Amino acid sequence: MQTPGNPFKQALVEKRLQIGLWTGLATAYCTEICAGAGFDWLALDCEHAPNHTRSILAQMQAMAGYAAHPVVRTASSDATHIKHLLDLGAQTLVVPVVETPEQAAQLVRATRYPPEGIRGVGAALARASRWNQMTDYLQAADEHICLIAQIETRAGVAQAAQIAAVPGIDGVLIGPADLSASLGHRGDPDHPQVQEAMQSVVKQALAAGKAVGSLLSDEAMARRYIDLGCTFMAVGVDVSLLAGAARSLAQRYR
Repeated sequence: MQTPGNPFKQALVEKRLQIGLWTGLATAYCTEICAGAGFDWLALDCEHAPNHTRSILAQMQAMAGYAAHPVVRTASSDATHIKHLLDLGAQTLVVPVVETPEQAAQLVRATRYPPEGIRGVGAALARASRWNQMTDYLQAADEHICLIAQIETRAGVAQAAQIAAVPGIDGVLIGPADLSASLGHRGDPDHPQVQEAMQSVVKQALAAGKAVGSLLSDEAMARRYIDLGCTFMAVGVDVSLLAGAARSLAQRYR
């Protein structure tokens, strides 16, 4: 058995548009429903959703029979946390609150085996290698890792070009909610200053030759940023879809 390629990473290289859904319900059953809905990728959120290592494992197992690619947003930049997710079989990670190229370089090292990085070598225990059934895993794993730096602060915007240019960073994801707060416009991603910052990140990332994406549930705004050059876009959140549909149904009978 050979280590599989990373279709999400390949699509970034080829600049093919990939439409995704953010997931926060944190159950394999709900994630499998979303995996079969037709999205190119699903974000499995460890930062704000009640996910942990075992729930991420269950969701990736539930997605295994579907074309949608699991993109795991880490809870932090902690190298041990990243190692656990990679050993589960995650190939694509989004790391929140990346603010400097030095931090980005440390994240790259956390996702690579020695001597290039510091990822612990425990493939025999890991689902990622199918417990050593993938005989080339140690040699091939680094090549298929896709690392996305999430830029969502004033400091991150200021160094977006340098962050994107770090070798091993495959793309950047703009976080509108935290960026709005960082710029003093909490809850208002439409504010001109926030929009200017977001568009600046798009330009800087593309100039560095890297992919850029975001989470934008407003359709008009999502399409605007796709037109600006974003090639991976989450266009909704499972929690919001369920909450909105539930409220709408209840209100129709009130």
